[in-house]
Amino acid sequence: MEQPNATVIAFNLSSSGLLPYPYWNYKTVIPVVVLSLCCILGVPGNIGVILLKPNWHHLSSLSQILMLNLAISDMLCLLTLPLWIYSLLYGWSFGLVACKLLAYLVYCGIWGSQLTMTALSIQRYLTVVRQRRFSQMQKRVLLVLLWMAAAILSIPVLVVRQLSTDQRWIVCGSQYFSETQGVIVLLAETLFAFFSFCLIAFLYIRLLRKVNQAAFFKNPQTTRLVTSIIISFLVLWTPFHIINVLGVAAMCLKNKSLFTFCIDTWDIVKALTFVSSCLNPFLYAFTSKTFFTVCQQKKQLQRQELQNTQTPDINRD
Repeated sequence: MEQPNATVIAFNLSSSGLLPYPYWNYKTVIPVVVLSLCCILGVPGNIGVILLKPNWHHLSSLSQILMLNLAISDMLCLLTLPLWIYSLLYGWSFGLVACKLLAYLVYCGIWGSQLTMTALSIQRYLTVVRQRRFSQMQKRVLLVLLWMAAAILSIPVLVVRQLSTDQRWIVCGSQYFSETQGVIVLLAETLFAFFSFCLIAFLYIRLLRKVNQAAFFKNPQTTRLVTSIIISFLVLWTPFHIINVLGVAAMCLKNKSLFTFCIDTWDIVKALTFVSSCLNPFLYAFTSKTFFTVCQQKKQLQRQELQNTQTPDINRD
């Protein structure tokens, strides 16, 4: 999925001659620069979220659990980046077991992050709009199911991840046994991400509309935050899934030139997806006080409405 490595699929794309070792060009340097910045900025940012828990003291326990889980999921991805960066520059030299295991950890982190963002969107909608509360048992079940789903969704990487040789390079990449397998895996990743994005966007837009129905709730900061969450998710993930779809089309049409373009572009768009792991602490944790403020405002308004309905009209005959 989002692991920054060359992907080897059913086509036999050979070229004449051997490349010098190491061989660096824009297809290598751009992902290395992006991933290095993600590692430098994202790891301290997520550690800060885990240790400092900014603006968490006002939040419900479920919100705190989900944001902590989001930071842990992002850290799981970001901590593997040094090895992926090294492999982009010098090839993979850590063996097949490490290749499969690290790729599996990245997938678990990515799926865990996406599932947590979706659960956090649902929880925020239910809390702010529906004033819904969750029991301790429901919280534990949600967390267990979330990680079970992430672990199950990551299993295919243990099958398709293999080592291959590419012009003196040893590559830890995805090798599909058939074009059908490649199509299924890529489409499953894209469709799941598309569903997650649609659900997150729908819930935040509904939340924003509900909040803005009353002038008392109108908050430009809330609008900016919701917009930034949706736009960042769309901007950082759309290029990767567009290339996935093009890869599927190339395999179905047996178009080697299109598939060559996909292979040349995959590392770059995969690196962009890691930027979301850097932005999540700032979008979801450091600005969570906004949603707490909106929720408190709604409670106050509801209490005022309840008091008005219960207060007798002394001027009434």
